[in-house]
Amino acid sequence: MTHRFHPPLLLGAPVLWLLGACQVGEQASESTDLMTGETSAVEAMDQERLRGSITPEREWWDVQHYNLQLSVMPETKSLRGSNVISFRTLKGGDRMQVDLQPPLAITRVLHGGEELGFEREGNVYWVQFASPLHARTDDQIEVFYEGEPLESMRPPWSGGFTWGKDSQGGPFIATTCQGLGASIWWPNKDHGYDEPDRGMDVTVTVPEDLVAVSNGRLKGQQHDPAAKTRSYHWQVTSPINNYCVNVNIGNYMSISSTYEGEGGTLDVEYWILKHQEEDARRQFQEVPRTLAAFEHWFGKYPFYADSYKLVVVPYLGMEHQSSVTYGNGFQNGYRGRDLSKTGVGLKFDFIIVHESAHEWWGNNVSMVDVADMWIHESFANYAENLFVDYHFSREEAQDYVIGCRELIKNDVPIIGTYNMNQSGSGDMYYKGGNMLHTMRHIVNDDEKWRRVLRGINEEFWHRCVTTEEFEAYISRETGFDFEAYFDQYLRTTTIPTLAYEGFDGGVRLWWQDAVPGFEVPVVIRLNDVERRVLVSSAPSEIKLDAPLQSLVLDRNFYMGVEERATE
Repeated sequence: MTHRFHPPLLLGAPVLWLLGACQVGEQASESTDLMTGETSAVEAMDQERLRGSITPEREWWDVQHYNLQLSVMPETKSLRGSNVISFRTLKGGDRMQVDLQPPLAITRVLHGGEELGFEREGNVYWVQFASPLHARTDDQIEVFYEGEPLESMRPPWSGGFTWGKDSQGGPFIATTCQGLGASIWWPNKDHGYDEPDRGMDVTVTVPEDLVAVSNGRLKGQQHDPAAKTRSYHWQVTSPINNYCVNVNIGNYMSISSTYEGEGGTLDVEYWILKHQEEDARRQFQEVPRTLAAFEHWFGKYPFYADSYKLVVVPYLGMEHQSSVTYGNGFQNGYRGRDLSKTGVGLKFDFIIVHESAHEWWGNNVSMVDVADMWIHESFANYAENLFVDYHFSREEAQDYVIGCRELIKNDVPIIGTYNMNQSGSGDMYYKGGNMLHTMRHIVNDDEKWRRVLRGINEEFWHRCVTTEEFEAYISRETGFDFEAYFDQYLRTTTIPTLAYEGFDGGVRLWWQDAVPGFEVPVVIRLNDVERRVLVSSAPSEIKLDAPLQSLVLDRNFYMGVEERATE
């Protein structure tokens, strides 16, 4: 869809994600400081361009499968491993971009048993083939690497490895990498547009007294008594975001269950520390409730083939595909707090609900460019409201989403800068959720709205999409042109104001602080009589039987309202 309104691009806009990422400024400083200690602003920007754009060295090949084999050595906080990257050539090429961030380093690259040459440029390795590969062929390389990975200082908001201890003093290790990038701990094509079509295998070798948990299904384990290690082989059959790949290591045990859903029998596993079993069996009853609500609103759980896991970790939690991580302390709310300050937020476990919503929004339907992160986070935030609607009441759901408006900053547009590895404002959470909640009331047909939500997950099943594709689909399926509406809420920081002016015999209504073409219906109470009216930037008049005494905008519309004189 071509947009009529285009605000200037904001370079270097700060991002504060409440879950699953770090500030963009922190990303740049972490990676560039490790490269040289004194990287210039120009060099840092170039690194973000290499990470955030589809470079010529990326576009000629399509990832088909990753086979990551990794040894994790807690005593030295180091890694050693390899990744077989299977790919299909879309056109001929001989120079490939493979991403791996310092202080980890690639040591060898093999192609058909032969060593390939490579050189490093910051976070990027340029791999040179001996001769050009032909178009439309299947091939693979094996990338060997090792080193001491960046340690996360504030997971999940900062990326890297967490080398923690559980409450019993045992090793408790985890990876987080949303924002900073999966290449902080394993070599890959680190861009959201290209997920491995045939999924991924992850084999993790750890000390023999520990358990390693990753994505998908556990296919087997192998004990090496001589080396005193144990290897765990996990397999994902569906396409997967790089940042959703994770490894968790500790004194784990599993609790197995099943869920009867729209796709049949779904295998459900809870991976917990051994001393947490009682708390987990109580609190994790939230999982089937969550799956039931989201299959109702969004359609079939997207990864029946790869199962659903909830894995306890030493940080708050993240949306790792088929391996949702959890650290909310076996309590409702967000670390025991209600973000809406209405009491409703204490009716459910925030981490289970929000992070599981990402199985549909972010893992099934994924962004092409990180600038469109709102596709992941706005819908996952909105899903909290729909969970309450399904299990409790519509009024409480409204209380919750509206109560979260106090957390909106309107500081930076929700959509970030394309091709630069920069997402937009943290408002993608609560502003995004309220934007979608308002859209439901603009459509004014809950069954149609539900069909649209389910339809998105069917139309874009296991796909990477753009904001434009989203906008076109929603406008087409609702029958309402949301083009200017999306421009207003995604591309500006201004909330439209419903301006009104009473006059003898009626009231004039129009939008102020709105983008060109902004025209939406709203519900208002005029002199205590409810009306649904279509309002545009041009003043329109409504006749009244008595002088205007009061005008109240329905609370479900995230807009301002103010009495003003006609301009």
